[in-house]
Amino acid sequence: MKSREQEYREIFVAEALEYYDALSRHISELEKSPKDEKLLAEIFRLLHNLKANAKAIGFINISDLSHKLETAFGLIRNKELNFSDEVVTVLFDGVDMLGEMITNLDNPNYKEADNQVLLRNLDLIVEAPDSTALEVDKVQRDYTAKNLSLSDLIYIQIKKLDHMMNLVGELIIDRDRILSLSKEIENPDLAVVSSHLYRITEELQFSVMDARLVNVGTLFNKFPRIVRDIAVAEKKQIHLEITGQDIQIDRNILQIITDSLLHLVRNAITHGIEPAEERVKIGKEAEGNVWLSAQNDRDMVNIKLRDDGKGIDLNDMKKAIVQRGFLTSDVVNDLRESEILSYIFEPGFSLAKEITEFSGRGVGLDVVKNAIDSIGGRLRVESEIGVGTTFTLHLPTSIAVKGALLFEVAGGFFAIPLMHTDSVVALQNHQLHEVGDMLVAEIMNETISVIYLDELLNAPEGQMRLGDKRVLKGTEQNIIIVTYNNRKLGLIVDKLLRQQDIVIKPLNKPVDNIDIYGGVTLLGTGKVCLVLDVPAITRYFISKR
Repeated sequence: MKSREQEYREIFVAEALEYYDALSRHISELEKSPKDEKLLAEIFRLLHNLKANAKAIGFINISDLSHKLETAFGLIRNKELNFSDEVVTVLFDGVDMLGEMITNLDNPNYKEADNQVLLRNLDLIVEAPDSTALEVDKVQRDYTAKNLSLSDLIYIQIKKLDHMMNLVGELIIDRDRILSLSKEIENPDLAVVSSHLYRITEELQFSVMDARLVNVGTLFNKFPRIVRDIAVAEKKQIHLEITGQDIQIDRNILQIITDSLLHLVRNAITHGIEPAEERVKIGKEAEGNVWLSAQNDRDMVNIKLRDDGKGIDLNDMKKAIVQRGFLTSDVVNDLRESEILSYIFEPGFSLAKEITEFSGRGVGLDVVKNAIDSIGGRLRVESEIGVGTTFTLHLPTSIAVKGALLFEVAGGFFAIPLMHTDSVVALQNHQLHEVGDMLVAEIMNETISVIYLDELLNAPEGQMRLGDKRVLKGTEQNIIIVTYNNRKLGLIVDKLLRQQDIVIKPLNKPVDNIDIYGGVTLLGTGKVCLVLDVPAITRYFISKR
């Protein structure tokens, strides 16, 4: 994986070569139209940007030469220097030297030519702009193929990459269909071709996905200024530490989580970190700390935001849950800590005692949760009173292709994204208990609500018997434990199939407004497979407790 410095260097070279090409073209045009103000302004802008970018990345020689050329064109623009033949020659030499220096940045054998003659000529025209008889020395230049080098990088619009990814998704669906047909037909030639097609499409898929990856640092590096501004507004002392900027993720995912991460940072500073005087009283440093980090976790990217503030009071959480009518006090007292904290993401839930310019912890966090859900991610919160709070965003590296668990219910095919799959267990009927209108089971030392998907999906409205064991088929049940927002739910299915990468397509009208479905895909057999919306199902049944 490329380092951040390598990536910045490549971007600089690509942009610098574009600047060089534009400068060469504009100077040629300016020679024909020396009074063209727009051309002069554009040349001045290109040199100014090249000077600043080169200095920022450490190429001082390029920056210095750009600065001298910028000064010369500034004099021409201000009509203090005549655009004479001698001046034109010197400026062309200067731009040529820039191009040579930029082109050879990655050439370890390149020895920079002696630029003293060129620099003397530039100083001469700048220091004596009114002279009518400039005597400039000739600069020797050898024109080879190197003078016509092109950048190894190109810029491409995101929408074009999106379109390519959609086409790859369609190709994967057809590929799986061909693989399935080859197994049915049992033709050796077709089997060889389909196997080769599988390898090629898989390589194409990863290549397109790789082209969409960007470093999370492109977003992270904007936060020092943001944190500084919020801290000043809140009259707090904040130290921000950022790690993992080189971790890569799909550009669209990074765009989607931008507002969510900004909201979490604002809440951490505004309502997580205590004022300096309060921190000192309880033995903490006056300066509060916020840590923003990213790391890879197999096919996922985990982004963590941690603060060393006052933490979230579970007793306050319980009171707020009851006061806002989410649950009764008896039920709240039986909840695990993670389940209590999960209610911070419910719409309208807030622990903020006052409203400030920035949101209180909990205000709008349902919007953050929905944004993470929309890309198939998960959001988790951990907190310890007096120690601090940590928000963890579990994000897929790509939103185009997702791993899923396939299964059957009543002869139909369904899928659940692996992101929301906790485990799969088999239980005897006597291990399931009827409690009210729900089934519950003790699974790995946790009491988990369980529903029979056949009843949920196929029973007539108002006649669902989700808490009746008599509707179950057989004496042993396959149960998929799904997780959402620190809460778990068991789904009884008829038959488990396999794990598989799928391309999820949106549902068309009129079924696009059915909450329990998150999309559809086609299996290799040509069968339609509905993708369940785990967040929607979990929210509905957890609220029934």
